[in-house]
Amino acid sequence: MAASKLSNEDLSTGKISVESEKKVIGLKQSLKAISQDRAMRVYIAKDANITLTAPIVELCEKKGIEIRYADTSRQLGLLNGISVCASVVCILK
Repeated sequence: MAASKLSNEDLSTGKISVESEKKVIGLKQSLKAISQDRAMRVYIAKDANITLTAPIVELCEKKGIEIRYADTSRQLGLLNGISVCASVVCILK
């Protein structure tokens, strides 16, 4: 599945902050959710360490899970209601 970049509209409206949807935040929790086929969509920060995010990207591509990219991990964390950086956010089915 092709990866997409978050648009300015997504960022300005907070569309990736989906308070009503179930989600997990972080590499380990996201990898677990993807492995268990509980993931619907995955957001990855472009500034995250590629060595750490590569297994998530590979697994998402294998399972056909949509990947979207945020510019920074700080931005991804803030848009999902946490005050720390987040490399990966996984929206659950």
